[in-house]
Amino acid sequence: MQRCILQTPVDPKLKKEAEKAAQEQGYSSLQEAVRVYLRKLANREVQTIIREQFPPVQLSPKATKRYDKITEGILSGKTKLKWFDNVDEFVKDLESREGH
Repeated sequence: MQRCILQTPVDPKLKKEAEKAAQEQGYSSLQEAVRVYLRKLANREVQTIIREQFPPVQLSPKATKRYDKITEGILSGKTKLKWFDNVDEFVKDLESREGH
C-alpha cells in the first residue's frame, strides 16, 4: 500500500497532551490514533460536533432584583400568563393587541 505523509503544525503542548491521551486510550502512538480517526472520518463513521462554551452571565444586582420580582409575581399568581398551543395562536393574539 502506498502511503503519504500528513503534516499538521500544532502547539507542542497540545501534541504532548494528545500523546498522553492516546496512550491512556490504548493507542501505541499518537500517529496510530490519528490514522484510526482519519479512517473513521473517511468512512463517515464519526461525526464532529463543535460546541462553543460561553461563560455564565452574571446579572447586575438591579437586574437580579427585577427578575426576582417577575418570578415572584408569576409564582404568586399576581402576574397573569397566557399559554398557546402553537405559533399561529400566539401571532393571532399579538395581532389582536396591535394599536391597543
